[in-house]
Amino acid sequence: MTSIPDDHANTPDELHRQAWVWLRLLKSDTVRQWDAERFRHWLDASPAHKAAFNAARAQWDSYSPAAAALGQTLGRRTPPVRVAVRTGRRAFLGTMVAGGAALAVAAIVHPPAGLWPSPDQWEADYSTATGEQRAIRLAGQVDVTLNTQTRIRTEVSASVPGIELLSGEAAVDLPGGRGNGTGNAFVVAAAGGTSSSTSGRFEVRYLDGRVCVTCLSGAVRVDHPMGQRVLHAAQQTAYDRHQLAGVTLADAANVSAWRNGELVFRQTRLAVVLDEINRYRPGRIVLMNDKVRNQPVSGSFYIASLDRAIAQLQYSFDLHARQLPGGLLVLT
Repeated sequence: MTSIPDDHANTPDELHRQAWVWLRLLKSDTVRQWDAERFRHWLDASPAHKAAFNAARAQWDSYSPAAAALGQTLGRRTPPVRVAVRTGRRAFLGTMVAGGAALAVAAIVHPPAGLWPSPDQWEADYSTATGEQRAIRLAGQVDVTLNTQTRIRTEVSASVPGIELLSGEAAVDLPGGRGNGTGNAFVVAAAGGTSSSTSGRFEVRYLDGRVCVTCLSGAVRVDHPMGQRVLHAAQQTAYDRHQLAGVTLADAANVSAWRNGELVFRQTRLAVVLDEINRYRPGRIVLMNDKVRNQPVSGSFYIASLDRAIAQLQYSFDLHARQLPGGLLVLT
């Protein structure tokens, strides 16, 4: 879809995420011999895998002093309160509020495995939860639809109507004549760039540091420190903070399928498909099988029936599923 590389196969972030999942499993009381063998296979895949696991383990261990210190402080102020947990399983970072709170405080700043938003994503005027979509009207006549896990601020500047997209995906529908009744363009700012239009429809998606802008109708101007692009219907471009891609053709119907309750994929890598499903589904799916990570997937899945889609993918690629506490589903 874009000319900016989007290969998550063995990036440091992806390996870090996988390492945290393995660490979480190994710290639980449900480890099986089969799990140990799979872990050894994963660990031996490359030096980068070993380094990622060692880093995750060191980060985990570093929480212990903070937990002890904060636990003592909380213990002096309030009596310990036990958190209910399922029999036979330990909560991810402990079962006592006094101890678990310290671990949570440390992890909140640097969320492991990307399981929750970091603090810089909290300051939003509007936001959506996992699986939620929300329609709002701004600047008089501009309809903005927020997709799942989306956060926006509603003021780009005092003189410019628009929004700042902090994360997620937003669709903008402008009246046919003048964008907001004043003749000014409506602007969507994200990651150091802006997308503006006075009429038509466009979508802006900001995930993992990359922004993808798709024009569905009318025209959209994308301004970036590296240049400018003008998009017309069924065209898109992408950028991050350092580079700006060229203009490419886009399947507008597929891009906006989420507004009709569907996810559409065309020869999309399995790892990318699962990343997309993760945005709409509570918990998290983690693929630990590198052999199928880059296998292509084509098809349409209903957002309301994503568990069925996961079952289909599991069957198609002969994957083994393991459910962990906290909504983690590990596919190997």
